[in-house]
Amino acid sequence: MSATRAALPPRQRAAETGDRPLDRGRRGSTLLRHLAVLLAVGLVLVAVSYAVEPFRNFQLATVAAYLCATAGLTVLTGLNGQLSLGHGALMATGAYTVALCQNAFADRGLTGGWLLPLSLVAAVLGTVAVGAVVGVAAARLRGPYLAGVTLAVAVVVPALAVTFDGVFNGEQGLSVPVEPPPLALGAYFPYERWQLWLSGAATLLALLLVANLVRSRYGRTFRAVRDDEVAARLAGIHVARTQVLAFVVSAATAGLGGGLLAMLAQSVSPGAFSLTLSLFLLMAVVIGGLGRLAGALWGAVLLVALPDLTHSVTELLTLSPAVAQRLEGNLPLAIFGGTLIVVMIAAPGGVQGLLSRLGRALLARWPTRRS
Repeated sequence: MSATRAALPPRQRAAETGDRPLDRGRRGSTLLRHLAVLLAVGLVLVAVSYAVEPFRNFQLATVAAYLCATAGLTVLTGLNGQLSLGHGALMATGAYTVALCQNAFADRGLTGGWLLPLSLVAAVLGTVAVGAVVGVAAARLRGPYLAGVTLAVAVVVPALAVTFDGVFNGEQGLSVPVEPPPLALGAYFPYERWQLWLSGAATLLALLLVANLVRSRYGRTFRAVRDDEVAARLAGIHVARTQVLAFVVSAATAGLGGGLLAMLAQSVSPGAFSLTLSLFLLMAVVIGGLGRLAGALWGAVLLVALPDLTHSVTELLTLSPAVAQRLEGNLPLAIFGGTLIVVMIAAPGGVQGLLSRLGRALLARWPTRRS
């Protein structure tokens, strides 16, 4: 340490050297708060898994898988301002990675509860590699050009799965062998409950990392680049590096979500990760509340609940099987589009923004009611 710096007051010296105990204390308290919240959510999920039927467990597990993707898209689009129309392809990358790993393990006769987590880690790493490549290209583009690149990814990745049918089995896709629940849980332990536990644990871990990232200095740089790139650059922020980092984080969570979907469905095919899925993911994030992790949860719930709702509606109508099938295929997209228009006009902050405003209004009226 130089004599000049040593002569500075302790607070100023700490600011110049980056040693800020208060900031470290805040980060520690934020981490503990997030851990406590997610632990409570995990306990609630375990309790709910015993209270509901197996199909509802499967639906909740699917919500958790989609939540990984919507949370990552919230970071990329909501916090960093980069539009992505290709997150369905990133989920496909994670799903196919899990399928290839699980089949490779099965071909070699390997068994054990550690294999699926290893496949999920491989899915995250593989999707991170793809996301880094796309992110480097995306960092040089803006507006419709950025949307065009991600749109190309959404189209090309499923097409590659069809083209290289010797590896990915073409349109038929791949099966995903998954081991049953451990015998320690009982011989009759429902498989859907086990799926919810696995999917929920992986998603909560991902949310813990993303939530702490959002509250860290990286989250602040994401917002700074989103709000004004020129001002962020003048403040010393490396804009391109920040944008690539946001894309990598978003790709990692999308790959995890795709891997979880492959585990839940026990199969993966190109048709499951079409361009429509990418559009659904983006609309779900906007409807839930762009830039809010809680909004990502509402979007994931909508992604799972809407197909079930449309199926119930078509069953109530006296339609021919062909018409009912066509309606089930197109009605969710129409409902998503209509809901998106209504939300953008009536509640620009999405579902979570509307709930936040209602909560603040109730809290503002509470002292008046007491008096």
